[in-house]
Order: sequence, then C-alpha cells, then structure tokens
Amino acid sequence: MIRCILKQGKEKPLLGRHPWVFSGAIDEIDEGFSPGDLVRILSSNQSFLGIGYINPESQIAVRVLSFDETPIDRHFFLSRIRQALELRLAMGVLNAKTNACRLVHAEGDFLPGLIVDRYDDYLVVQFLTAGIERWKSEIVSALVETLKPKQIYENTESEFRAKEGLSGESRILSGGGELPDEIEILENGFRFLVHPKGGQKTGFFLDQRDNRQLIGALSKGRAVLNAFCYTGAFSVYAAAGGASSVTSVDTSAPALILAEKHMALNASSTQHTAVRRDVFQFLRETSNAFDLLILDPPAFCKSKSQVDAACRGYKDINLGAMKIVKPGGYLFTASCSSYLSPDLFQKVVFAAAKDSGKSVRLLSRTGHAMDHPVSLGHPEGEYLKGLLCQVI
Repeated sequence: MIRCILKQGKEKPLLGRHPWVFSGAIDEIDEGFSPGDLVRILSSNQSFLGIGYINPESQIAVRVLSFDETPIDRHFFLSRIRQALELRLAMGVLNAKTNACRLVHAEGDFLPGLIVDRYDDYLVVQFLTAGIERWKSEIVSALVETLKPKQIYENTESEFRAKEGLSGESRILSGGGELPDEIEILENGFRFLVHPKGGQKTGFFLDQRDNRQLIGALSKGRAVLNAFCYTGAFSVYAAAGGASSVTSVDTSAPALILAEKHMALNASSTQHTAVRRDVFQFLRETSNAFDLLILDPPAFCKSKSQVDAACRGYKDINLGAMKIVKPGGYLFTASCSSYLSPDLFQKVVFAAAKDSGKSVRLLSRTGHAMDHPVSLGHPEGEYLKGLLCQVI
C-alpha cells in the first residue's frame, strides 16, 4: 500500500481520531498513486496512524477509513453499514410511525464521503469523494445484503463531488425499473412526499426531525410563520400541534405546491397560507405579527471566504424576525452552514436581539436528529445549529 508520511508534529489530530489529513500536513507520498487509492498514514517517525484514501485534487488530501490495521474490503463496508443500521434500530429512529432516516452519515458513521438515506423501501445514496467512489460496487452489495431495498438510487447532485473531480449522472444502482418520481414516507405518523430526483439534499431534510417535534409542541393556539419553508414539514408539525394559522414562505413554486399537498395530507382543517416571496423582503414588508416564527434557511456560506457575508445575512433575517414576533412569542432559528460555528451563530443571533430593541432570551440549543451522529474526533460534523428564543 502507498505510504503517506506526515510532517513532524502533524500526527496530533489523527491521534485524537480526526479523520482528515490536509495537504499541508503531508511530508512525503510514495510515487505511483491515483486519486482514490488507499494509503497507509504514517507519522514522521514511521508510526502507523491509520488507513485512508487519497485525493491530491482536494484540500483534504486524505480521509481516514480506519485507525487500525485492518483490511479495507467488502467485509469492512458490510460491517460498518450493519453497525450504522443497528444504531438506528437501537435508538428507535425506525419504527411503525417512521420509515425514513439517514442510515449512513459519512464521518459520523466512520465512512467519510458516504451518505445513505432511507425513504420507505428505497435508498438514496451519495458518493461524495473519489475514495469512496472506488468502493461503490462493494458498498451497494453490502446495502442490498443488509437492507434488501426495492431500489438504490445514486444522487450525484452535490458540489462536493465537483470539488473531488467527480462527474456522472444520477442513476439506479440496484433494482429494476424506473425510480418513482414521488415516494411517500412516514415521519412520526405524518405523511410526506419525497422527490429524490429533483429535491434538495436527497429529497427531504431528515436532520430537522427532532426540531419539528419541538415546534409541534409549542404551536397550540399560535399564529405560526414558517420562513424558508421548502416543502412545509415544519408547517405540518405546527398545524398538527394545534396552530391557529400557518403561513409558509419560500421562493420556490414547486416547493410550495408540495407544502400545500403535505398540509392537505396531514392537517387539512388548519388555516394555511402559502406565499411565494423572498424571505428577506417578506420579513421587512409584512404587516402581520406571529406568535411563533421558524427560520430554517439554506446554507448561507459554503466556504470560509463567505462567512462574513453569511453572518450579515443571518443577522438580517433574525433581526427582521424578532421585529414581527408578538410579545411573549417564540423564534426558532437554525443554520446548516458547516463553516459557521455554533458560538459564532449564537453571537450573530444575540447581535440581532440587541439591535431589535426587544428583550430576547435563549431557551434551548438544538442540533440534528440522532440519525445524524457526530464523531467527537470530527467536530466539523456538527453542522446544524438551532436556537429556540422567546421575544418579550
């Protein structure tokens, strides 16, 4: 196996089980490797640190698959996938009322570059790195053996693949026929329609499941605004929780159509208004006030260079939201920008509170659902941050 030797002192992150090796930490690599090849990672004094795959086209030059001397083969991936499934079953994520979850969460399940989402009997997978792409056939075989899905669909719509020098069209990897354009799933007994071919991420925001339950518990008798609503999952939980009215705002007409369908499937008696509008403009121009407001925008920054601009955007929407929350009402605000730390996000929201001229208190910090585990050696995996606040 190709050797990857680190510079002196650069072994410390790996000794702490961090699975990334940046290009600047590497002192020497044996010749003759190709992107995606396995490498043995060694310290400057030749001590073994781990086995990973290499891609010199990426700033993260090596991603660690194992910190132990173990064969990387089909059995390795089968074992990791079984462990991931067993964890979800042990946590009760998959049950009679929920048949959709994230089954493999990349570094959180010690399989960097691999995402596997389950929607009923269908799997949607993403191979995000050149190294994990090399093992596609073995991974698909392991998924079929472990889960026996109707179909496995590969979604290639990700900016991460482009950064790794990967291309290719989305396609079915296992199972005959055409993938349905629409898959109905259950989440906590609610019915949702997932579009794996054209939806955001792999078709549904599974990571917000626990936060949706929080919103449902707070909604009784309240006028709720769901900003950046996408297909209206928060709106459904709010309505089911007894909201007096729900307003869903997004710029996407197809998303709003699906939000209307979801309300009809789950909460047809609740007063629901779908508004196609830029959220920034809506918050500045609306004359309405709300008892409960949800801000769940798309990522405002996808690189470190965009952090300052993202902070301005997050402050703008949170300030606008605080101004239209009724006294004693609630604001749930979230960020899925991995480059924005939890501390920085909280500082931005606190700055918005200061400029709002209102008293605002923090009630809870939240994150992603349990089927999106985070390795403690890889804190970057904690990308979703939520704050529940009360505006006085």
